[in-house]
Amino acid sequence: MTKYLISFPSAAMVLPEGDLQAVSDATHAVVQEAKDAGVWVFGGGIDESIPPVMVDGGGTVSGGTYPQTAHLEGGYSVLELPSYDAAVEWAAKIAAACRCAQELRAFAYDPAS
Repeated sequence: MTKYLISFPSAAMVLPEGDLQAVSDATHAVVQEAKDAGVWVFGGGIDESIPPVMVDGGGTVSGGTYPQTAHLEGGYSVLELPSYDAAVEWAAKIAAACRCAQELRAFAYDPAS
């Protein structure tokens, strides 16, 4: 089976005032459905209050990021699924719960993971 990353940037989730609890409830329900189906691997949102840092091979920490990931934020789910079509179905469920489109990417196969 293949692992898929389903994600969205924070700015994509624009909600009418007062809808946050309903969206939270809907997303938690989809997560529970994925867990019950045995396809959930990991998920969560980037804590945007903690700035990213770079850590080199010697353990030296410096502020900042790679330029292409400077705006990495939002919500992420990793599911292990039998097909691309199944991944599209789960991405649609998450999109409906979050009320925003989701980006879908497949992880390359790694027999050790």
